[in-house]
Amino acid sequence: MTEPLVLYSVSQRIATIAINRPEKRNALNPDLVDLLTETFLKASEDDEVKVIVLKAVGGTFSAGADLAYLLQLQQNSYEENLADSERLKRLFTTIYYLPKVVIAQVEGHAIAGGCGLATICDIIFSVPEASYGYTEVKLGFVPAIVSCFLLRKTSETIAKKILLTGALFTAQEALEYGLITFVTDKEEISQSVQEFALKLCNEASSNSLMVTKQLVGQTTNPQLEKSLSLAVQINARVRDSEDFKRGVASFINKEKITW
Repeated sequence: MTEPLVLYSVSQRIATIAINRPEKRNALNPDLVDLLTETFLKASEDDEVKVIVLKAVGGTFSAGADLAYLLQLQQNSYEENLADSERLKRLFTTIYYLPKVVIAQVEGHAIAGGCGLATICDIIFSVPEASYGYTEVKLGFVPAIVSCFLLRKTSETIAKKILLTGALFTAQEALEYGLITFVTDKEEISQSVQEFALKLCNEASSNSLMVTKQLVGQTTNPQLEKSLSLAVQINARVRDSEDFKRGVASFINKEKITW
């Protein structure tokens, strides 16, 4: 029997959503993106849930897009890539606007789209061994959608540094950049996340948590929807570029490319 791509459980008013694709380093593909979106909406509507924890099975939080997905993108028309970009936008905006607090429990590397998925959550716990990075430029791609959220979490100077270089950075650096909330030892992270989530459940009003999250999101991001619409179009357009095709080919063939 095939294991589900996303695991869902509820205990003590805490929903746990776990990405379950460890054999592919929890890489994103259309099915996983859609299922994650549906599961977050399910948790949002679950009356037994007050706080949501996002984690992953295995040693990697998410390695970004998988190989089969990247190959498919090269074959897509502009309209198909536009629709696919809207799919990723929907996942990120679902988490961002969700009326319940979302905590990320990052116990492994979070790269490209996986980095965006982690850092868009409201509270992010990370093990010190985890690496982060928006590596899109090295593939001839652009981190269009995630940049809309990244620029609200950190300075333009830091955003340019990590987006233009595509370099990986440590959990401690992510903390200093303002991308994550806590760095916690691997032996302690599960308990720390549980205690933090329970504290929110027991000491804060559900309505107050919802309204405060909306307040922060809407007052700091008045132009977010306009930015995201432009980012979706840029995303689709760049996927049809020769640089993207060269970058994906070199990645798939494990060949070093000189730009």
